[in-house]
Amino acid sequence: MTEKTKDEQLSYEQLSYEQARAELASVVERLEAGGTSLEESLALWERGEQLAGVCQRWLDGARARIDTARQKTEE
Repeated sequence: MTEKTKDEQLSYEQLSYEQARAELASVVERLEAGGTSLEESLALWERGEQLAGVCQRWLDGARARIDTARQKTEE
């Protein structure tokens, strides 16, 4: 297994939440369907972890924006 290059990492970072979520759903479907080699399954799993991280960062950012907006209205 190889580490992600900077270009691959940037491409993940440029995904919208919706793009990352849709791709993650596709990865999960492929893993659940089976029929892939161990190496391909591991690569899919790693990709899924990256995509899940992208989704989590988007959700964390959204939560921070909501918290900031709430604090401003309370002041």
